[in-house]
Amino acid sequence: MSFEYHEPAAVAEAVALGARFGEAGRFLAGGTDLIIQMRRGKVAPRHVLSLHRVPGLDRIEANGAITLGALVTHRAVERCADFQGPLGALVEGARVVGGHQIRNVATVGGNVVNASPAADVVPVLLTLDATVTCLGPDGERTLPLEGFLTGPGQTARRPGELLTAIRFERLPPASATAFLKAGRRRAMEISVVCVAARLTLDPARERCLAARITLGAVAPTTMRARAAERALEGRPLTDDVLREAGRLAAGECRPISDVRASARYRRLLVETLVPRALRRCRERIGGGA
Repeated sequence: MSFEYHEPAAVAEAVALGARFGEAGRFLAGGTDLIIQMRRGKVAPRHVLSLHRVPGLDRIEANGAITLGALVTHRAVERCADFQGPLGALVEGARVVGGHQIRNVATVGGNVVNASPAADVVPVLLTLDATVTCLGPDGERTLPLEGFLTGPGQTARRPGELLTAIRFERLPPASATAFLKAGRRRAMEISVVCVAARLTLDPARERCLAARITLGAVAPTTMRARAAERALEGRPLTDDVLREAGRLAAGECRPISDVRASARYRRLLVETLVPRALRRCRERIGGGA
């Protein structure tokens, strides 16, 4: 590998360098994906722009809405007190990203920009209707996370643009989230399938007001299971209704067969994991989570 290494000390400087180098430059956050891709020859940037000296990008702000700076690590998400209640799926997703050493350096922003269909935290962020903020030579723009992910390893980020933050709103009362991951091993494994869910119940906690179900590793991008979501809204969350949502989600996904699992097995996992994640949300709401 041969490249020039740059350490901008401010966001404006980083954006200026990104605009100057364009496709020949890559921003370096945690580097747990980029360095591997460079070593394998998948990418060969002539300029690497480290973000480690840029202040403010490693902050979690919880003033009304939640803002995750692009350099927030998975370990920081694990430890954040604001994510121990209804937003607990963020902790569940973050703590299965590699081992402790990886989580200490791997960033949420880098995970989003890497756009792996099997990413663990991205499904949770999609259930939270998260948006991403990008800053480039033409100014700042905010996009829905779902629209930002355009394909495997592909996003709507423009050349030279820097993803600076991910934002989402706090959840309303009687809400909970859950994340489940299936892999060939219990730890440090790429997902065969992962599922994130969010439920909000009515004040009597008898019917579903709103639902989000997001699936990973079963389509070219992390995807919402919208038919399954619609099947829940306005209904009591009986076990039969939850199983129906699982069947609908399995019918919506578009898995492939690869060395990790067949497409059929992935659909079976979706059908099993979706009701399980929804049941966990229901139980957490019932317990006042």
